[in-house]
Amino acid sequence: MSEPETATHVHLALHPDHGSAVTATITGSSPHTARATLAAHGFRRIDEQTMALARIDHDEPHYAEKAARILRDGGTTVEISAALQEEITTEWTYGNYPVPWLTQDEILRVSAEAQRIHDDIAAGRLIIHLHADDGWTTVAVGTYQGGKSVHLHGEDYLRQETMAFDTESEAVADFHRNYTVAVRLGPAPLTTIERAAAETLAGPPSDTGVHDAPARQRPDQAGLAQRPRVRR
Repeated sequence: MSEPETATHVHLALHPDHGSAVTATITGSSPHTARATLAAHGFRRIDEQTMALARIDHDEPHYAEKAARILRDGGTTVEISAALQEEITTEWTYGNYPVPWLTQDEILRVSAEAQRIHDDIAAGRLIIHLHADDGWTTVAVGTYQGGKSVHLHGEDYLRQETMAFDTESEAVADFHRNYTVAVRLGPAPLTTIERAAAETLAGPPSDTGVHDAPARQRPDQAGLAQRPRVRR
């Protein structure tokens, strides 16, 4: 039986303007469920038919595949471009990763937590009061809306919470004690990776992604690099 013309169809492809980002092109008369599922996996709406997934950990193919599985289980037709499928079925890791003994699943969990912190900052759920350079990386202090205050260590996919405080004043005072003259007001400037992700989500891609974009090497920025491909 042929598929009805009004059925929802999702085409997932590599973003033409960002090495690891993914576009979702949605067609059909009832796109609402597909949009909600994609949004739950980090996709952001660009226009009526297009959503995009751009992460600071460059694990977009992994999360696009998870979204595709759930969409298909719910009856949505999902097409994955050949280039994106190659990214999905290729195992990646990070060059110069400071904890190389972690497994791929453990690296994904560390990166997912860093992504969660990044998203909370971008959405205003975590307000950064101060930042500093500790000689190795960026550190910061911030407060969750209606919640705890925390110290943060690291950038991009390595950022993590290191200490939690009951009050903002206690967290800020301890930060000043630790970093003294290096302390600067507000959040640190966006990293190259953060800026690229933000720009990708800010507007429509130069190509909708319906035509397959070629696979690209992941950017070798801030220690992020690819290793020789290892097939799963």
